[in-house]
Amino acid sequence: MAESLSESLQSGRLTVVEVLKEAGRIRVKGPADACTEVSCGEAVVEATEGPTGGLEALHPGDIIRLEPGAKGAQRVLVVRRVWDELTSPEF
Repeated sequence: MAESLSESLQSGRLTVVEVLKEAGRIRVKGPADACTEVSCGEAVVEATEGPTGGLEALHPGDIIRLEPGAKGAQRVLVVRRVWDELTSPEF
């Protein structure tokens, strides 16, 4: 059975659990609640306001998507910031 649009969008989203800036890695949790460490190297973090810099722009709780490249994640796209999640009317 094919995935619905919302299932497809959810499966590509990850939640930032920890940012390991010195190591150039982030620990993320996927839809199956399994944590994984991702090597980001010189990844560019982008949000709706545009490029925001490197890994220092990420915070635990941010919801992201990764666009992989040859050396790990080259672009980290912030789908929703942690502070937006906490102020959502869904709560």
